[in-house]
Amino acid sequence: MSDEGQQGPAEDAVQEWKTWHARRTESVAAPYGPLALRGTHWLQDHPEGLVPAIPGRWSTASDGAGVVLDATADDGLTLDGRPFTGEVVLTADPGGPDTARIARGDRRFVVLVREGLWAVRDFDPASDARTRFRGIDATPYAARWSVPGRFTPYSGDRRTVRVENADGRSRGLGLDGELAFSLDGREHTLQAGVEADGSLWAVFADTTSGKAPEAGGSHRFRFLRPGPPDAEGRVTVDFNRAQLPPCAFADHFLCPFPPPGNALPVPVAAGERNLLGR
Repeated sequence: MSDEGQQGPAEDAVQEWKTWHARRTESVAAPYGPLALRGTHWLQDHPEGLVPAIPGRWSTASDGAGVVLDATADDGLTLDGRPFTGEVVLTADPGGPDTARIARGDRRFVVLVREGLWAVRDFDPASDARTRFRGIDATPYAARWSVPGRFTPYSGDRRTVRVENADGRSRGLGLDGELAFSLDGREHTLQAGVEADGSLWAVFADTTSGKAPEAGGSHRFRFLRPGPPDAEGRVTVDFNRAQLPPCAFADHFLCPFPPPGNALPVPVAAGERNLLGR
């Protein structure tokens, strides 16, 4: 049988990474991707109900369980796709801006809550960040950065640690266990959370973090998203797919900084590193 046209495991891995990178770039550049975020406005900072550049009056409900929006015809808002005037109580949007209930033209206003505090986010496909976007600087695939790992859940309930966020505030970060792996013969661990689909999520830094791109640096921290571990906790740890956090694309995201112990003492010259042109 001829092997013509067939690829080996290494070639397959490279092609899969190229496909992943192309899809990531496409999702970031999408009309309501992270580049479209113009602002995150905490309602406690606007007691009069007037949020900068966002029509209508927005306030926290008296019972703290939602957001009250009061709109007039001049505000030009829609609710669930239909023109809206009057008052409505909104809960947090369960999805992203594509499914936000409140809009004005192409703009989408997403309601969110963090630790009991309510905010509204303004997504605009015409944002300057989206217009300036030139792509993601990512290191090409290398097999050495994809290694076997093992996830060990914490005994008892998940742990919550306070960490600084990209917006300068401290918030709780939920963690469910420890992810252990080896790079170049050295053992490392990261504290990780478990997502709803069973996959893992970790925020990490390394010795390239925060350094200038021309010096081989990467963004000040990145995200790692391994798949779900098997029954024995085994999982592939692939730094080729390390991701820039949303706050690398727009300043108005809340991204948590790495928790204690998640700063690797080695350079991880892999995955997404920086935005092109910055």
